[in-house]
Amino acid sequence: MSEQNFCMGCGVKLQTENPSEIGYAPKSSLEKEIVICQRCFRLKHYNEVQDVSLTDDDFLKILNEIGKSDALIVMIVDIFDFNGSWIPGMHRFVGDNKILLVGNKVDLLPKSVNHDKLIRWMKHEAKELGLRAEEVYLVSAAKGQFIKETAAAIDEFRNGKDVYVVGCTNVGKSTFINRIIKEVTGEQDVITTSHFPGTTLDIIKIPLDDGKSLIDSPGIINHHQMAHFVDKKDLKLITPKKEIKPKIFQLNEDQTLFFGGLARFDYVSGGRRSFVCYVSNDVMIHRTKTENADQLYQQHVGEMLAPPRKDQLGSFPELVKQEFIIKEPKTDIVFSGLGWITINDPGAKVIAYAPKGVQTLIRKSLI
Repeated sequence: MSEQNFCMGCGVKLQTENPSEIGYAPKSSLEKEIVICQRCFRLKHYNEVQDVSLTDDDFLKILNEIGKSDALIVMIVDIFDFNGSWIPGMHRFVGDNKILLVGNKVDLLPKSVNHDKLIRWMKHEAKELGLRAEEVYLVSAAKGQFIKETAAAIDEFRNGKDVYVVGCTNVGKSTFINRIIKEVTGEQDVITTSHFPGTTLDIIKIPLDDGKSLIDSPGIINHHQMAHFVDKKDLKLITPKKEIKPKIFQLNEDQTLFFGGLARFDYVSGGRRSFVCYVSNDVMIHRTKTENADQLYQQHVGEMLAPPRKDQLGSFPELVKQEFIIKEPKTDIVFSGLGWITINDPGAKVIAYAPKGVQTLIRKSLI
């Protein structure tokens, strides 16, 4: 085996014996200067992912290590799926370390969104979730927006310490780190990136010039994210790639909106009013009378109401309902990992349906 025993892409220990196990690399590839495992190779060149067998316990171990070390923690969240990409109980793993919060995918939000307001909103939400962030930064890792400023802030706040980057699967953490590395060293794509859950298998240490490291940890799997209930093709559909165009619906009482076959929204009472929907531009929204909604779903899920597609219906969970009475102005009803609906005025009664296991919740309006 060559000098290098770890994959440069995901940090996993390399082995040449078993192609179906983690860390497999063909013997011939070990001669190369930079060796990556077969999984990373397939990801990099074909955008294909092979599932990873890290357990929740593995993630907890890693988080506990972070709490014990003396370092700066940078937590990445997906602004478009803020609650779904939050690491539950993160405040328990911080220890005495300072934490910076980075909201990724700012390029997906409508251009009219005021960044200062959004930063205040994120600080407020983080506090509600028990976490006091030193600062909040907005970036687009995919487009490279605001990376320079964020890299400078990380360098200032780390105060000569190591930096741990943490985040859930799918938030764009490895893309963010690749951007930071490129910013600092000029090197491209040091880490394998992908929009599929669970790409980084093990801790990867990237040396900084003062002998400390930037440390990439595996993406933590949040089981209530919509991403875990759809297949790879549909994940591409529901994950926005460009600026979201809000869709506005004027609804009367007893009207229903379907978001493909993934979620349903019933407007129960509150007089005629408008609802603003923020989902990927590729997700089709259908309006119907609530009295017809059950029948429509049964007859058309998998076809007109898709995703999920016909061949997935056997494994797709049933939609579970939750009632909300809107008491505050400017409130969002959130379908974790799919998007949200903004309700501007209080007094509406609504019912939100999402696949069993996916979080629906109510929050102060993001936009």
